[in-house]
Amino acid sequence: ASEQGMVICKLSDSNLLQIVELGVQFGKWVMLENIAESIDPALEPILQQQKVKDGSFWKIRLNDKEVAYSSQFRFFITTTLSNPHFSPELSVKVTLLNFAITQAGLQDQMLATVVALEQPQMEAKRQELTRSNARNTQELKDIEDNILRLLSAGGDILASRDLIDALETSKVTSSTIGRAMQEAEEMQVGIDEVRRSYRPYAFR
Repeated sequence: ASEQGMVICKLSDSNLLQIVELGVQFGKWVMLENIAESIDPALEPILQQQKVKDGSFWKIRLNDKEVAYSSQFRFFITTTLSNPHFSPELSVKVTLLNFAITQAGLQDQMLATVVALEQPQMEAKRQELTRSNARNTQELKDIEDNILRLLSAGGDILASRDLIDALETSKVTSSTIGRAMQEAEEMQVGIDEVRRSYRPYAFR
């Protein structure tokens, strides 16, 4: 653990963001316990490592303010769910460790290891597809959020140039992302088929 110690907290804690801020600033390790399958969006800068260089130091923006970022800081998340289904958006931002050892879980881990050794390019492609799908999903959500924001701004909707531009951009971007995700799904089917051929080795 860090020389500054470890702090354990929950999403329900009213001072959660303050705990995280102090951990970031002073290099404490922070463990967030018992999450479900989603996480507070306010913690996104931590998960995405959105730190910026400021002279010889690093800073990160949390809760609408800049905080000095200590290199000793570590952030851990735990869940008591026996079979959690985290979204691809969350999965690509963290390193997942499954301490609930089951035969199926070990087999999946061994399968990933075998494929990475035998077909490194294909395994890298599979991981890139997961990241790409997460990025595309997030981009679509950002577009939807922007349109909702413009719709709720009031005024004459039909006369709003920003809204009209956003809708036109949304149409083009959604179509492009839709095609990309369809192609990704087709590639994923082929990758999964190859991975299945290695399953007997993972089972042994």
